[in-house]
Amino acid sequence: MHIDNSKSSSITRGSRLASLCCLLSFIFSLSSCLDDDLMEQDDSLRGNFEAFWQTLDQHYCFFDEKGVDWDGVHRKYAPLFDDSIKTQFELFNVLDEMIDTLRDGHIDVYAPFNIARYWSWYEDYPNNYDDNLVREYYLGTNYWYTAGMQYVMYRRDSVAYVRYSSFNSAIGATNLDYVLALIRNANGLILDIRNNGGGSLANAVTLAERFATEKTLYGYIRHKVGRGHDDFSKPEPLYVEPVDDRMSWNASKRPVVILTNRHCFSAANNFVQIMRALDGTMTPDSTGILLPKMIKICGDRTGGGSGLPFESVLPNGWSMRFSACPMTDENGQSTESGIDPSPGLKIDMDSLSAFQKHSDDIIEAARQYIMQHTLAPRKEPESE
Repeated sequence: MHIDNSKSSSITRGSRLASLCCLLSFIFSLSSCLDDDLMEQDDSLRGNFEAFWQTLDQHYCFFDEKGVDWDGVHRKYAPLFDDSIKTQFELFNVLDEMIDTLRDGHIDVYAPFNIARYWSWYEDYPNNYDDNLVREYYLGTNYWYTAGMQYVMYRRDSVAYVRYSSFNSAIGATNLDYVLALIRNANGLILDIRNNGGGSLANAVTLAERFATEKTLYGYIRHKVGRGHDDFSKPEPLYVEPVDDRMSWNASKRPVVILTNRHCFSAANNFVQIMRALDGTMTPDSTGILLPKMIKICGDRTGGGSGLPFESVLPNGWSMRFSACPMTDENGQSTESGIDPSPGLKIDMDSLSAFQKHSDDIIEAARQYIMQHTLAPRKEPESE
């Protein structure tokens, strides 16, 4: 199957283009502000500390939401540069500790010898995914593969399973047409994005569009308009729209269950947010009867990461990344700390069951939900 990225780009909606133009204008203005900020500091240990602290102080977007006293962080660490901090490695360790106070997986500092980061957003939680189990017992060796998606149809219950491990894998429009055409007669669809750490938000929207039947509000984005911690623009709406003349999935008759764990971050978190907004929206069937979409989230709470990240460079050449634009769901609620599974579908994997029975409890719960709720014509089950 040919990966058609150009066609995927051509289906961009006017509203998305307008949002992109606003975002680019914001990025250009932010770049100018950051350049001005960094020019104020020299390439010394203290200067790089001040540049890091000041850049976040003026442009990071979640201080208030997370209750972080950033001035207090400065008071704690600045005196160390008077006598204790003597090497670039000690500077790096200080920046790493400062990142921990913000509890944000989108904040990193890239030095030539290490990356300062915060990973407790998923490290302190159950994994709820076993790659070997999925590959050996749920995908097998005869799965189909295109555009980062591995997919099979289970004969026993005619449920389609699609594994998509990274939104860095570009999704072409033609690829999606083939995948959805080949599984169109399934009783339902499992979309497994566990351990998907994010990637391109455009890919998340491109995939979600195939489940929309009308323009649907899924969230809002704000931009920094000043250097104060709460200086933001008014919320700008974000929409997902159906794709004309392309294959789509009728989730009002054939349920979609998205599998998540705490390692679902950034664009993966945004994808879950979009799909959750589509759940319950009404879709007319062939006779005109309106039916609600059945799009559910199964597994564990996602890892969050709803701030649009931006990158800058410290005076010593180390690059840094941080959350600059906060995004919320359609109700104005933040998803920075993650999105919960649908009611009744909070499932943790049992390691003993996985080892002895070769069973993924989260996949099996999704299959059960689909078979209980599908409105597709019933078929005689086949053995696997």
